[in-house]
Amino acid sequence: MNFLHSERGNRRAGVCHCVALACLLTLVNGGLCAQSPYRDRRDTKDPSTKEISKYLLNKDLSAAVRSKDPPLLPANVIVDKLMAANAHRSAEVRGFQDTRSYHLQYHGLLGVRDASMQVLATYSAPDQRDFSVVSQSGSKLLLNRVLLKLLDSEKEAFRNRKQVELSTDNYQFEVVGIDRVPVGGPAYVLAVKPRKDNKFLYHGKIWVDANDFAVVKMEGQPAKSPSFWIKDTDIESNWTKVGDFWLIANSTSTSHIRMGGMATLTIDYGNYQITGIDRRAPQTHSQTPVLPDPSAVTPQR
Repeated sequence: MNFLHSERGNRRAGVCHCVALACLLTLVNGGLCAQSPYRDRRDTKDPSTKEISKYLLNKDLSAAVRSKDPPLLPANVIVDKLMAANAHRSAEVRGFQDTRSYHLQYHGLLGVRDASMQVLATYSAPDQRDFSVVSQSGSKLLLNRVLLKLLDSEKEAFRNRKQVELSTDNYQFEVVGIDRVPVGGPAYVLAVKPRKDNKFLYHGKIWVDANDFAVVKMEGQPAKSPSFWIKDTDIESNWTKVGDFWLIANSTSTSHIRMGGMATLTIDYGNYQITGIDRRAPQTHSQTPVLPDPSAVTPQR
């Protein structure tokens, strides 16, 4: 009797083992062959154990390659490559245009106020920067005293490009590590510290794409407050790739006002159109990477 129970138990265990193995083979075979479940099973050839192992090994290796980070380079090497790559790209771009959406919201002694503005911005090499206001709505005070002033600040920064550029003349750089950002792949993270107290510069961090050596993200605070009325400001900017070129995509600044209250400014840059490219244009030192001027992305008045 015990023998019969033992034999039946062994048979049941064997059947369960076979069913489990069949399920495993079915799943793996489906992954290997990528065929419809309605295919003719007479043409199906179950994979061998060796084939299954090879498939799983290749899958693991592919995942490892995708997640592998580049070697961590010294800060001076990253900055040199950043400046060289940006000079190459900037020399090729002879013109572009984009549509910007500005939105400012203020919470404070005056209650809650907001304003919005759409602007068409154009650039023509080497030094032509123009803005055309397409539409505006909301508080007239915020529009006239803040948003329109941002355009003047950006023109001023463009004229003083030398003071804005990401260079060893303006900044000290320190490697923080490697991170991954939604746009692009792995990026080197560098801490940036201004060498002088200048309203065009930042304290903070930048993310540099490890393949293109372009700035793809920035977080920081102005080295000098752009206005007496601003106590402190946190700014975050992100870049996007348009064709072969990296251009700013959005910027958000949150400022605390000395008299009380908080102002949040968001700028979305879109509908980029490259209007001129010259692959043979000479490179110059002035075509170094820049961060958005703090006074152009921060409410000042």
